[in-house]
Amino acid sequence: LSKPPAEEKTVSVQFGRKGGSKSVALLEEGRVEFNSSNWQHPYMALIQLDPKLKETATASFEARAGKAKLAWSISFALLAVLFIILGTWHFFSLPHPSVDTTHPSASWLREFGDVFATFFSKKGIWAAMTFLLLYRLGEAQLVKVAAPFLLDAQENGGLACSTAQVGFTYGTLGVTMLIIGGLCGGWAAARFGLRACLWWMALAINLPDILYVYLAVSQPAGYAYLNLCVAVEQLGYGFGFTAYMLFMIYFAEGRYKTAHYAIMTGFMALGMMMPGMFSGWLQEIIGYPKFFVWVIIATLPGFLTLAFLKIDSEFGKKQSS
Repeated sequence: LSKPPAEEKTVSVQFGRKGGSKSVALLEEGRVEFNSSNWQHPYMALIQLDPKLKETATASFEARAGKAKLAWSISFALLAVLFIILGTWHFFSLPHPSVDTTHPSASWLREFGDVFATFFSKKGIWAAMTFLLLYRLGEAQLVKVAAPFLLDAQENGGLACSTAQVGFTYGTLGVTMLIIGGLCGGWAAARFGLRACLWWMALAINLPDILYVYLAVSQPAGYAYLNLCVAVEQLGYGFGFTAYMLFMIYFAEGRYKTAHYAIMTGFMALGMMMPGMFSGWLQEIIGYPKFFVWVIIATLPGFLTLAFLKIDSEFGKKQSS
């Protein structure tokens, strides 16, 4: 450090292998904190060579530090302003259909109960509920661990990416491919119908998860490999998620279709939240490679639910005028 940090301020420094041979390893945790009392003290990192090493090996190590609190504060402030602007624009620009009105009822409590009663009495409700909860069982666990995996040090099994790299990979490239995948899924459903595309969409959302097994095992040094894998995974996710959304629209048809669709979005969130509650704990126990193998196994229940869904073969197809 060029000068002491301000009183009661701490500068966190993360030191770890950026790339290169795994035969050159950091033996201790590479995180150290400096304050006004220890900022001049040297920090030593213990690096060990594999005793079985018989050829030339190289590795690069990097120390990262910065004003993390300020950076996150600015980021969230900008996001808040962006959402306020978008919310205001949507308030004035979105259409207001004449049929979108309230229907006052003297017995609103009975109607409230009727919404749930009619939903859970729908034909095929249990198959639909199982589908909503299990279709993304593997993806729900992967998405919670993906960002920590990219940021974690290589000694811990991660890829040692910077926050900026992860932001570009997921926030720019990933979102772009997600949108493209969704557009392709919408086109396919309009062309062939949801039932014909259902299994293909399930394969698209689940099979690319195997790319994370490759990333965890090989820990490729090239940033291009990471971008390619994430791009393919997000493209498949966008394509496969189309089946999920269209099925919700299909199953919600009826008198209370808006309310029933809202109920299903709650179960959709539950299907993402519950697996995510233990995914981080599981990863710490078995490590990244085995965790991503488990994610692949966890996709199987989602495939099994497809056999029990009853969908009209014409649903989703674009009607010719």
